[in-house]
Amino acid sequence: MSTPNLMMPTQTSHLDIRGLGKRFGSNDALSEVNLSIKRGEFVCLLGPSGCGKTTLLRIIAGFERADRGHLLLEGRDITELAPHQRGFGMVFQSLALFPHMSVADNIGYGMKLRGTAAAQRRRRVEELLEVVQLPAIANRPVSALSGGQRQRVAIARALAVPPQLFLLDEPLSALDAQLRESMQIELRQLQQRFGVTTVVVTHDQTEAMMLADRLVVMKQGRVQQCDTPTEVYRRPANAFVAEFLGAANLLPGTVQADGSVQVLGAPLEAGTSLAAGSPVTLAVRAQDVRLHALGSDAGAAGHAVGDIEFVRDLGPEAELIVRCGADRLRCRSADSGLRQAGVGQRVAVHIDARRCSVFAAQA
Repeated sequence: MSTPNLMMPTQTSHLDIRGLGKRFGSNDALSEVNLSIKRGEFVCLLGPSGCGKTTLLRIIAGFERADRGHLLLEGRDITELAPHQRGFGMVFQSLALFPHMSVADNIGYGMKLRGTAAAQRRRRVEELLEVVQLPAIANRPVSALSGGQRQRVAIARALAVPPQLFLLDEPLSALDAQLRESMQIELRQLQQRFGVTTVVVTHDQTEAMMLADRLVVMKQGRVQQCDTPTEVYRRPANAFVAEFLGAANLLPGTVQADGSVQVLGAPLEAGTSLAAGSPVTLAVRAQDVRLHALGSDAGAAGHAVGDIEFVRDLGPEAELIVRCGADRLRCRSADSGLRQAGVGQRVAVHIDARRCSVFAAQA
């Protein structure tokens, strides 16, 4: 690579990613990725399959070589360093534990390579097993462990030699739903206890929202938005982010002369600076759509009218799909009355304009 003309990293940044690009054949897996990750921060790379998030993680780890761009760790260029020279801990999707070794030998493997004395390794292994809530299994074979236990051992192994960066690739994807939720909490608590800068790849929006200090939402090798989970959820940068994170309804509309948006055949005071006549996409989340019986006070002027196509009871709330002309909306509500709504019933549809996002329509 050519000698870089590097921007100075921010004072609080731990890892700086500058103009990173990677091609596989004719496909741009990554294109102009720029990120600054703070020390002690928990960052989730989030996006659909093929968006480039795992490629980015592998380049950070050193297992893939970028075609262009640079990685700086505490201001030091590590772009050309081999994986073992970076001092990072990594948990793979497959966990990559050594099946012929005991739990203790797996956890202590990195320390043994570094020449750590046996007594010190043993103390560190015991300490980490306490931390991951697996005491007294140091001598057990890995093959005898459950999926959740293997997950904890893989995390302990990655933390045995305190890493400068902790990288995890879909670490919980193979676990059942209940164990996965429990491990999400444990992983976050462990990260906070050790204070290690952490980058996790996931396609699970709920997992990312629960774990991250910041979300990096990716599409086709490009970063679409990088912000706190709350900001990404409430103020998505574009229609893709709105739909991917929280499954927003995306509705076509047109900006009116008074600044309102005509959507579903009714005006909505959604607020936009786009010119009158501009075609737009309005994003509204399922919980911000309200349904009312036609003719009720709640169903006053300014509403759209639709027909219920689908109803299901999710326990804490009901989910409905309503057709309004050519458009279909998903609605979620804790209103007990909606659980008894019938398919084919006509309803008034109200959208909370304060919770909508308006984007210029894509050609």
